[in-house]
Amino acid sequence: MFRKIMITMGLFSLLFTMIKGADNNLIELPEPNKTGGMPLMKALNNRHTSRSFKDDELPRQMLSDLLWAAFGINRPQSGKRTAPSAMNMQEIDVYVCSKEGAFLYNAEKHALKKITDEDIRKFTGTQNFVDDAPLNLVFVADYNKMGNMDSETKLKYSWCDAGYISQNVYLYCASEGLANVVRAMIDRDKLHPKMKLDDSQKIVLSQTVGYPK
Repeated sequence: MFRKIMITMGLFSLLFTMIKGADNNLIELPEPNKTGGMPLMKALNNRHTSRSFKDDELPRQMLSDLLWAAFGINRPQSGKRTAPSAMNMQEIDVYVCSKEGAFLYNAEKHALKKITDEDIRKFTGTQNFVDDAPLNLVFVADYNKMGNMDSETKLKYSWCDAGYISQNVYLYCASEGLANVVRAMIDRDKLHPKMKLDDSQKIVLSQTVGYPK
């Protein structure tokens, strides 16, 4: 009996360690502020592209709001998001690249999962400003979430869906006075292994965000 109790306690201890370890992989973000911001028509009027950035880091609250605006969950009952996706496939994953490393945005938990400690910002684009801007978002399509579609159809849907997310980022930045630019000029062959992606994951776009210089 004593042996069974000790084995059971050991299993519970192992399970607790595994759960704790899993939680330690996630960096919780503050709850997004969903009540502020600029009126929509004014944000549309102010929306523009900029390629000049300060290297100042964004506050954690601003990062939280930005990621929720980009592709967060706005209907918890259904898990649907702030940007549409074809047939609600939600095939686009949003990655955050900063000097602290690269992170995957977990919309369900509104948290960041660290992918690598390496600063890979310079690989997220071919222009020099990506090296120093505080934040580079990378939109990655997971073709495994898209069923049995042919590759051309997956390509069309994923580029369209990434565009919706990018526009959400543009509008948030316009509202908050941030500079940003979306880019397709990416050396995907170099960035793909740096982000530890598999063959089913395709880099679509990247978007640089920061304070205007």
